[in-house]
Amino acid sequence: MSTLTIDNVSRWFGNVVAVNDVTMTISPGVTGLLGPNGAGKSTLINMMAGFLAPSTGSVTLDGTTIWRNEQSYRHIGIVPERESMYDFLTGQEFVLANAELHGLAKPRAAAQRALATVEMEYAASRKISTYSKGMRQRVKMASALVHEPSVLLLDEPFNGMDPRQRMQLMDLLRQMGAEGRTVLFSSHILEEVEQLAAHIEVIVAGRHAASGDFRKIRRLMTDRPHRYLVRSSDDRTLAAALIADASTAGIEVDTAEGALRIQAIDFNRFTTLLPRVAREHGITLLTVSPSDESLESVFSYLVAA
Repeated sequence: MSTLTIDNVSRWFGNVVAVNDVTMTISPGVTGLLGPNGAGKSTLINMMAGFLAPSTGSVTLDGTTIWRNEQSYRHIGIVPERESMYDFLTGQEFVLANAELHGLAKPRAAAQRALATVEMEYAASRKISTYSKGMRQRVKMASALVHEPSVLLLDEPFNGMDPRQRMQLMDLLRQMGAEGRTVLFSSHILEEVEQLAAHIEVIVAGRHAASGDFRKIRRLMTDRPHRYLVRSSDDRTLAAALIADASTAGIEVDTAEGALRIQAIDFNRFTTLLPRVAREHGITLLTVSPSDESLESVFSYLVAA
C-alpha cells in the first residue's frame, strides 16, 4: 500500500500561479480530484507523477521525494488527459513499448495482460490512428497498468467514453481501490466523482478548497447560499411574502429583467416555501432558475467558506 503526500506545494509558470500552497494526502483506495477546468488539477497530477517539479513544497511517495527519483516511477502509473500518442503504432506495440521501458522480465505477457484488463484485445493489432477517443483512453490505461503499479493517477479519464466504457472503467477502478491500490482520478463532473469516490479533494483556481467524505462536501455545496431568478404574475407581492421568511437573505427587484433576484440561505426550506407562498397568494410562477449553479461558482464558495 502506498501513500502520496503533497506538502505546501506551489507551482508557477512565469507570472502565472497554477497551484498555490496545496497540502493533501492521497491514501489507498479511490480518491476523486474535483474542480472546474483550469483549476490546476493537471499540474498537480503531473507533480504527483514526477513529470513536474514543485516550485516550492514537496511531493513524496511513502516519504520519498518523487521528483528525479526513477525508483518511484516503478510504483506509479499515469493516464494523462492529453492525446499525444504514437498513432503509427498498434495498440499492442504501444503498450509493449511501455513494458520494455520498465524493464519487465516478460514484456509481451505483461502487455497482453494489461490489454485484456481494459478489454482492448480485439483492437490490439489496429493502429492507434484508427481508434476512437474512448479506445485511446483505454489503451492509455493499459499502458499505465502494464507494470502493475501501486499508485494510479488518471487525468479526466472518462472523457470521450461511451456509457458502457465508463461503467467498465469505474468497475475496474473500484476493484483496484478494493485491492489496496492508491487510485486518484480528476474530473470536473460532480456525478462522476459521486459514483466512484467516497473521498474527494476539491481544488479551485490552484487552491485547495475542501477535503473529505463525499457526503460532507456535497452538504457544503448544498448548504451554501443559492441565488435564483424568479419571474411571476405578481413579483412585488411574492417578494413581500418571501422576505418575511428566514430562508431568504435578500430579494432584489430587477426591473430591467422584469424579475426577482433572490438569495436563499436555507436551500431545502426555500424550495418548499416558494411554491407554497405562490399558491397561497394566487401567484403564477413563470420562471424559476438558479443563477449561480456553475461549477466555478459552487467551488468558489467552498474556497471562501
